[in-house]
Amino acid sequence: MSKRHDAVFDDVLKDLGDDTPARDRSGARFLKRSNTMAEQAGGQRQEKVLRLVDPARCVMWEGHNRAYDLLTEDNCRDLIDGILSQGQQEFPAIVRRRAEGQGAEYEVICGARRHFAVCWLRANNYPKFEYLIEERDLTDEEAFRLADIENRDREDISDLERARDYAKAVEAYYGGRQNVMAERLQVSAGWLSRYLQLAKLDDRIVRAFPSIREVKELHARQLKPLMATAEQSDAVLKEADAIAAEEANVPTAKVMARLRAAALPRKERQAADEVYRKHPEGQGVQVRRKGRRIQLEFDKDLKGDNLRVALMAFMKAHEAGKS
Repeated sequence: MSKRHDAVFDDVLKDLGDDTPARDRSGARFLKRSNTMAEQAGGQRQEKVLRLVDPARCVMWEGHNRAYDLLTEDNCRDLIDGILSQGQQEFPAIVRRRAEGQGAEYEVICGARRHFAVCWLRANNYPKFEYLIEERDLTDEEAFRLADIENRDREDISDLERARDYAKAVEAYYGGRQNVMAERLQVSAGWLSRYLQLAKLDDRIVRAFPSIREVKELHARQLKPLMATAEQSDAVLKEADAIAAEEANVPTAKVMARLRAAALPRKERQAADEVYRKHPEGQGVQVRRKGRRIQLEFDKDLKGDNLRVALMAFMKAHEAGKS
């Protein structure tokens, strides 16, 4: 209640007799407390209890949708700097209490990056910082939905992490019924289906990408028709293995180009995209044809014998009329 409202209330009370404690504003305070209690009873007001704890008392919930091991000082730098600047963690993590005898006291439902940032600060000359938490009583399904709502639009959670999280949840909480899960998450069935399809992407293909953060829902859609037959699937997986074995990370666009090319029939593949290498699983020189012109492409880090042998192999094939 504002001071102006308190004054109005006191003015009303002042003529009710000397025995009315209007002057000490207890009437206003009583009305204020009554309103608060009514709001709480009616669900219009919720009190939250926040506490600061040692982050060692918390562990990630096993259903957490973020890969904690991918968190680093670099990708949490903005949060670390923010906590340093503010002198505290601005927003609490959502946790729930674990049963006795399970080790850590709390499990983190939302707030993995905040947990990492506080742990990093404590390990790097800022021991005063503690982890700000809000404890809630949640079922696993409620915890899953809460984490999904908080993180759905976060760019620092990859499509693949989200897809794998959904794949586990649809079985664990919704009996494998995608339509029920879509309704509970308030998303379209088609949107959810695309992420569940991504979760099925072969790990051999995932390893071909520079990072799981580079694997997008769109990539799974593009690759699905290219692996329609056993022969195509085998060719794509073998090319994925070759990419993963290369010493330097292959850019995502080139990964997809090579996987698409691998799915083509053998003759078309050779004409469209030949690769000459020193070692079968190493980097090489890629050959593309554009009419009467031939274009050679290779990674800028491909040097020495690897480049020389690959170019010599191309020259030999070209002079023999095979390229």
